[in-house]
Amino acid sequence: MGHAHALAYHHNPDFEIVGLCDRGAPTLPPQLTGYPMLESFDALLALKPDVVAVCTYTSSHAELAIKALEAGAHVFVEKPLAPTLEEAQAVIDAAERCARKLVIGYILRHHPSWSTFIEKSREVGPPYVMRLNLNQQSSGKSWEIHKRLMQTTSPLVDCGVHYVDVMCQITDAKPVQVRGMGLRLSSEIDDNQVNYGHLQVVFEDGSVGWYEAGWGPMFSETAYFVKDVVGPRGAVSIVLDTEAKSADVNTHTKTGNVRMHSAALTPDGQLARADEWISMADEPGHHELCAREQRFLADAIRHDRDLTKHYEDALRSLAIVFAAERSRREMRAIDL
Repeated sequence: MGHAHALAYHHNPDFEIVGLCDRGAPTLPPQLTGYPMLESFDALLALKPDVVAVCTYTSSHAELAIKALEAGAHVFVEKPLAPTLEEAQAVIDAAERCARKLVIGYILRHHPSWSTFIEKSREVGPPYVMRLNLNQQSSGKSWEIHKRLMQTTSPLVDCGVHYVDVMCQITDAKPVQVRGMGLRLSSEIDDNQVNYGHLQVVFEDGSVGWYEAGWGPMFSETAYFVKDVVGPRGAVSIVLDTEAKSADVNTHTKTGNVRMHSAALTPDGQLARADEWISMADEPGHHELCAREQRFLADAIRHDRDLTKHYEDALRSLAIVFAAERSRREMRAIDL
């Protein structure tokens, strides 16, 4: 994600990269090799940048974001905003105290196909049954990255904030109760970690949603990508290309086709019309979506946009996934 966002800044005339910082020895894309590589985050802040992008693991998001905000920079930070709700609130408080813009990397909010999916889903309810997942069959380098991620962030939290946010946009009702569960499926991760998680959330309007996420070489390519919303008036689904693979980062944002099903019946009780297919063949790829996020940041800075709703929505999705993790640990439902 650091590479992807740096490339977005590189190609955007609203920005000029003054320095990069990485915890290791990165292999940079050719477009980024000419920029200064700083040895520490403090050295980067000493350049007095206008904007800092925090694309590290979740455990350091809050610390780095607050330091950057207090140094006078606007901040883009990848999701999840922080490893706890209290730290997430502290970052938002720092942005408001320092009068700086804070944009959180909810990439699906900048995706026209997902906007269409949410819009069409709202036509079939409320209430809604929302069934979403994203399992990843990871091996080699991808599995190593996932194992490092799980030291601080579970799959349910890391990816779940995106899809719980989608649920909240569809129903627009208050979430009231969450149940979470999980499982450790590998001896390569610590005893207190799980590489599979599942949550169920109930909303005030009666809607229900489930989300699952699993990482590792044991996961199948069967039903790894389910995006399906059902309501009294029908259903809306995202249907991927049959050749798509769960490890391909582009499949995490692409839609392929949106399928609309109507529950309308004829007088003799048969379905009144065939399903409608909406092609998303021209949808943006992963790098273009990162570019859109950075254009959103530039616009927020230049026009002093009010980001209060952006912050509220980020906290809401975080509260749900953190409650699911607490539910998993305590083996009970959590009222929100």
